[in-house]
Amino acid sequence: MQKLSVRGFDIYKGLLDQPMQQALVEAVRDVARAAPVFSPMTPYGKPMSVKMTSAGAFGWVSDRSGYRYANTHPNGQNWPAIPQNILDIWDRVSGSTRPPECCLMNFYGEDARMGMHQDRDEANFAEPVVSVSLGDDGLFRIGNREKGGSTESIWLSSGDVVVMGGDARLTYHGVDRIRFGTSQLLSKGGRLNLTLRVVT
Repeated sequence: MQKLSVRGFDIYKGLLDQPMQQALVEAVRDVARAAPVFSPMTPYGKPMSVKMTSAGAFGWVSDRSGYRYANTHPNGQNWPAIPQNILDIWDRVSGSTRPPECCLMNFYGEDARMGMHQDRDEANFAEPVVSVSLGDDGLFRIGNREKGGSTESIWLSSGDVVVMGGDARLTYHGVDRIRFGTSQLLSKGGRLNLTLRVVT
């Protein structure tokens, strides 16, 4: 494991070994059986290129009403609990005394991406966001606290964990592209990203 710091983001390269990664995939599959993966619509009426679901007291949803946390899946069911092996990662790297209230699970196919954005729908920015990468490599871009300006990019591989906290908590970031086929973890390829957050 190698720890890097890029613009205040702590990046733990190779933190999770292969058996841990496989166990996490199985945990995500259990969540998806209870809370099926869906393709959210942006407030502007365009479908997002990622597919997602959530676990915890809250899930993240998007539709014409806006981006927000919700207590229930779009089908009306409560979100399942966050699996313990995912909570263990939070306890290991977050430095927080509060447990996460949401685990957002994003699936990136070959052509999926995530535009530059801030994570600012939470009530308390003093708590970090912890991001876990599984499957194919993703090109992660880190910007600034304001839009525009120079950026830095780093390839995130399966088993890497990123902590966005402190001064970097509201830094713009995104995923520019997926290097499809770089991992055998997911049988059909693609990248799975888990982000843990304190919502309230």
